[in-house]
Amino acid sequence: MQKYVIKGNICYSKTSKDLCIVENGYAVCENGRSAGVYETLPKCYEAFPQYDYTGKIVIPGLCDLHVHAPQYPFRGLGMDLELIDWLNTHTFKEEAKYADIEYARRSYTIFANDLLYSATTRACIFGTIHPQATALLMDELEQSGIKAYIGKVNMDRNCPTSLCEQSPEQAFAETEQWIADTSGYKNVKPILTPRFIPTCSDALMEKLSLLQKKYNLPVQSHLSENLGEIQWVSELCPDTAFYGEAYAKYGMFGGSCPTVMAHCVYSKEAEIALMKAQNVFIAHCPESNTNLASGIAPVRTFLDLGICTGLGSDIAAGSSLSIFKAMAMAIQCSKLRWRLVDQSLEPLCIEEAFYLATKGGGAFWGKAGSFEKDYEFDAVVLDDQSLPHPQALSVRERLERLLYLAQDSHIIAKFAGGKNLFERAG
Repeated sequence: MQKYVIKGNICYSKTSKDLCIVENGYAVCENGRSAGVYETLPKCYEAFPQYDYTGKIVIPGLCDLHVHAPQYPFRGLGMDLELIDWLNTHTFKEEAKYADIEYARRSYTIFANDLLYSATTRACIFGTIHPQATALLMDELEQSGIKAYIGKVNMDRNCPTSLCEQSPEQAFAETEQWIADTSGYKNVKPILTPRFIPTCSDALMEKLSLLQKKYNLPVQSHLSENLGEIQWVSELCPDTAFYGEAYAKYGMFGGSCPTVMAHCVYSKEAEIALMKAQNVFIAHCPESNTNLASGIAPVRTFLDLGICTGLGSDIAAGSSLSIFKAMAMAIQCSKLRWRLVDQSLEPLCIEEAFYLATKGGGAFWGKAGSFEKDYEFDAVVLDDQSLPHPQALSVRERLERLLYLAQDSHIIAKFAGGKNLFERAG
């Protein structure tokens, strides 16, 4: 197994407030996991091969808790629309193209390559309803070495015929076969993916619930993103008190079912309390929520309550795969919410945004997103020498600058689960 040492300015989170920085220290990987961070390398590790990145910045790999791979080709388009109109005008038309496996191959090859050379080492990814195309996406990500949960989307109402399951029974059969066909991967794993309640009938949710229990799979979906969407759910599910209950009544809202819910912009007190009680993960997607005019999620509330929270790029409502950009926008949006909406909620700081992008989101995989002992060893090496400054900057200041500039060109090496995914001259 992988045994090596990385030398550099090691930066990682222990808590949302505690950013640890060890200048020109040593991060040790042993059998694919962190053996700790040291100011002086212990003698027992001196024989390990060493990557010398003295002066450069070494951070845990970043985690993207919410991204739509098939939407990658039209990122940056349709940003003058709100959620439902955007889905109908752009998203569904693009996703229908993935019935053509050659189109899917061309698109997913580009997506996987760009994700590989980003700072992301772990991701929760939506595919489309097409099992073959989704399996192809899993092939691409498996080869890249990135750790990912990937979902075949399910929906059977309020969507184009070309993207509508023929029946709940057919959806069950195809999804179960897809699960069986994709169970042998090392780096990627299947995740159940009801798109969101407006496109999933009660009968379909019942079938997916059976699959979840049979195979003990995690679930990803959307929650309380847009006011019109929330009203729509209340009309479609009159037996529920709030949106989250439409998932919870089928056992797909945390608890024994690991769950990621994207957005939660308008989650009220009861919904937030249930997410906390059930350890539901929230994928905070600040750029998407801004571009589609959805609103500003109360991420300060989530953090203060100890709710499991990470960041999502939400391609293509988000324009970039960069989780650095998501960090910057999470801070910026929290400032706007504090100034314009609720001055009782303090804006995020750099330490908190960094935590969300690393250890916060990484917790969905268990021990990931930190260099603390026994965490899976994911690392990204950043070289900012192309950003000259007239005075010396601290490591924290250099990290802050890289976060806000969000340029993947500064990434010179990347490791996931102990494996070196790439290394290039700095």
